[in-house]
Amino acid sequence: MTRQTTPTARTAEVVREYGPFLGSERVHGVTHDGQRVWAATDDGIVAFDPASGEITRTLKRAGDAGTAFDGKHLYQIAEARIDKIDPATGAVLASIPAPGGGADSGLTWAEGSLWVGQYRDRKIHQIDPATGAIRRTIESNRFVTGVTWVDGELWHGTWEGDESDIRRIDPQSGKVLERLDMPPGLGVSGLESDGADLFYCGGGPSGKVRAVRRPKAA
Repeated sequence: MTRQTTPTARTAEVVREYGPFLGSERVHGVTHDGQRVWAATDDGIVAFDPASGEITRTLKRAGDAGTAFDGKHLYQIAEARIDKIDPATGAVLASIPAPGGGADSGLTWAEGSLWVGQYRDRKIHQIDPATGAIRRTIESNRFVTGVTWVDGELWHGTWEGDESDIRRIDPQSGKVLERLDMPPGLGVSGLESDGADLFYCGGGPSGKVRAVRRPKAA
């Protein structure tokens, strides 16, 4: 059996912090709609302007884990389900079962599918957004938190004990290709790319969202 080698890690470059929001003590999920960052907190889902940090919208919806945006709708893990939400009104348009039955973590949208992290199972599931049916599963070797796709690359957050990182993995084999270690004391709950140079990272019990610089391709 060939032992998987982990690439040398670099320290993640945190370029900005946002929050805490509305007095909330935790950030569970994060997504980006092309203009605003959305964060699922204890008190609802908030949208903020990443340039000013100003909150522009608050939806009074439960959000226990990951958040995603498909170009039109928000998706939010709430307990053992995933809600499809109208971001303009906050109305829940549909719900599907979450694959982990309440043990789910990160969430993102890519290629017509939802991708759901399974924290302690160390897995990422690609699921049908209409039914929740699992299309395929990718194995990780660390507890999975946030999940995001950008430029055909699959990245996910990890948080295990006092160690947390953001890593790029091979979407077929799960092999770790690149790793950014978070500075001591900083963890990654939710994760989403802005489609360009930044990752937005939920900070769990800090109540903050942190912008981390995405490495340039070699």
